[in-house]
Order: sequence, then C-alpha cells, then structure tokens
Amino acid sequence: MFYKLELKDHIRVNPNLFGLHIEDAITKKIRQKYNNYISQETGIVIDVAEVKEIGEGIIIPGDGASYYEVKFDLFVFKPEMQEVLLGNIRDITDFGAFVSLGPTEGMAHISQTMDDFVSFSKDRVLNGKDSHRILKVGDICRSRIIAVSFKESNNPKIGLTMRQPRLGKLEWLDEVKEVKKIKEVKEGKKSKRPVKGK
Repeated sequence: MFYKLELKDHIRVNPNLFGLHIEDAITKKIRQKYNNYISQETGIVIDVAEVKEIGEGIIIPGDGASYYEVKFDLFVFKPEMQEVLLGNIRDITDFGAFVSLGPTEGMAHISQTMDDFVSFSKDRVLNGKDSHRILKVGDICRSRIIAVSFKESNNPKIGLTMRQPRLGKLEWLDEVKEVKKIKEVKEGKKSKRPVKGK
C-alpha cells in the first residue's frame, strides 16, 4: 500500500547548497538521505512529498554546514499481507515468476502461479497442463501478497499468489467473464421457454 508518512529529522545542509532557497536545499538533502531507504517500519521510500516545517539553522563549530530540525512528508510503499497488487512479469525461472510491483518486486512460486499443474519451458514460459494457460515475461497480472520479509534491509522478500479467484493474468480474468456471460445467456434462454399447457 502507498502511504504519505510524516517524519521529523535533523538535516545537514552543506555550504555548497547555501545559494539555493532553504526549502530547495533541504528537499535535496532529504532526497539524498532517504533515497533507496527501506525498513520494516517505514517501508520503501519513493520520494519527498512535502517539507512542512523548518526550524532555525544551527552551525556546529568546526563544521561549515548548517543543521535544521525539519518536519516533512515522504511517499512510501509498504507491502502488507493479503494486499492485492497489479504488476508485470519481469522474469520467469524454473521455480516461479518475478513480478515488478513498482518500487520493488515479488515472487510467485511456480505452484502459486495458477490453479493447475504448471510446467516450465526453456523459452521462460509457464504452461498450465489442463487449463492450457500460458504465463510469460511482460504479462500483466493481479496477485495477492502472502509473505513479507525484511531480513535483508535493502531488498524485502515478497511472496505472491495468483491461484485465488479473480487473480492471475488479466486475460484470464476476461476469459472467466466471457464464460460466465455465455453461461448466463444459455441459462436465460432455458428459463424463457414457454410452459406447455395441460
């Protein structure tokens, strides 16, 4: 899920930025400090949303920079259990599909890519045995988060599934709608038959 997160921090502004407007200099330093920042509490920092409050600058003897206590908002992405996300297949291996989720990626194990027996082919394609469904690099899919781990600070592990109803490759969802529509039409025709008189 994407959030706007308010933080308070002491920001060091180097002398080479003194020519900029104070808000521009502080925004630049916040971006440098929080660029690629990832933690379990914060999530994945995307960008600075807004600088809200800037305290008075302090200069420490022996350091030419000035320090400001700043209150600011960050845009962050924090993956949450059971969240449904849209992403595209970045890579396929013999053990699953890697799905790009914007600022990060998740992995759907081969057993979680479709509700079928799935095989892997050399040209990086997953094939469903009975459904004849195909999953390949570049496909847009809807998936649900089933595992999140922040053990490695700069690369969270996100486990995904596409086996549940209304999940998977978007074309599959269109197929399901089409089958449902045909079924409804057939059932509608049956119910409209005239009742034979006695």
